[in-house]
Amino acid sequence: MQILVERDVFADAVAWTARALPARPTVPVLAGMRLQASGDDLTLSSFDYDVSALARIPVSTSAPGSALVSGRLLAEISRSLPGKPVQIASDGGRAVLTCGSATFNLLTMPEDEYPALPEMPPAAGTVGSDAFATAVSQTAVAAGRDDTLPSLTGVRIEIEGETLTLISTDRYRLAVRELRWNPARPDLSASVLVPAKALTDSARSLTAAAEVSIALALPGDEGVVGGDGMIGFEAGGRRTTTRLLSGEFPRYRTLLPSEFKAMAQVSTSTLAESVRRVALVAERNTAVRLSFSPDEVLLEAGTGDEAQADELIEATFEGEGMTIAFNPNYLLDGLTALDSDTTWISFTEPGKPALLTGKPSTAGTPEYRYLLMPFRLNS
Repeated sequence: MQILVERDVFADAVAWTARALPARPTVPVLAGMRLQASGDDLTLSSFDYDVSALARIPVSTSAPGSALVSGRLLAEISRSLPGKPVQIASDGGRAVLTCGSATFNLLTMPEDEYPALPEMPPAAGTVGSDAFATAVSQTAVAAGRDDTLPSLTGVRIEIEGETLTLISTDRYRLAVRELRWNPARPDLSASVLVPAKALTDSARSLTAAAEVSIALALPGDEGVVGGDGMIGFEAGGRRTTTRLLSGEFPRYRTLLPSEFKAMAQVSTSTLAESVRRVALVAERNTAVRLSFSPDEVLLEAGTGDEAQADELIEATFEGEGMTIAFNPNYLLDGLTALDSDTTWISFTEPGKPALLTGKPSTAGTPEYRYLLMPFRLNS
């Protein structure tokens, strides 16, 4: 193999493909990144049996061929290269990378031991890349981090015609976001559970193109290996696949209240800044208390002999006055995800979850809903 490629194009493709490299590879070759040159294209790929990544970039090819090299080392090298064309030549057990006056001799790995990348599943539809990335970030924030409950570490994607619904929960909060998309067929209906980290990385990294193509292979479909199913994303010469999670996802619709006894309206930025300040005195795993009255809300943290803080901010409140307490980090996550100047907080009872939304839409149901479980207050 012998190629010539622009430095920035190469470095960007290497960095993107390196996302799928495993932190602790089960076999040495999984730490490799495969470079395949053919015609005017260079294909870079990585795979750890759960997540695959593939990027295709234009190059000048003097001799076609392929090489498997350490992915993380190549990523570090590509970031540090001078702003000049990159030449890569491989022969035998080494690949030589030259850029300006810098030359790197890299050991190659046995390609015959490297697993074949999974095929892209059948296309399910397309969605605007920016809207999809926003929706994923809004919901993934509520996904669990406990690997002993794998079904809670994912984002559930429900497809019903032209509507995509993304849902995640860690039992303490629930995030739900709906958005429009273009399905491959109008009667498409499916539900899948995607690892939150892989979904977030994919959505964030594919925003250079206007649209993202979503591909889906459901458990039980022909050609699906292992029975878990697979989801794929493709845009701008890049594609990635992720194995779906199995397990039962909570019946989240029963958790979303339909009637409320009180509602508060407050500036999102003002509330977020106040929560950050007051929470400075809150010990770990302690709450910030919010006491609502018709024209204001009082935020408090700390009790007894501990450091204490309080702040009073403007708010509009309808209903009987109440005090409710939240984990400040979880509350800030919801406020940050809202993407709205004003936050509506709807209450049923002081000890029941509260619903955070942005400005209500004309259709009735907000596009984004964040349900937050309160702390139990001592009487």
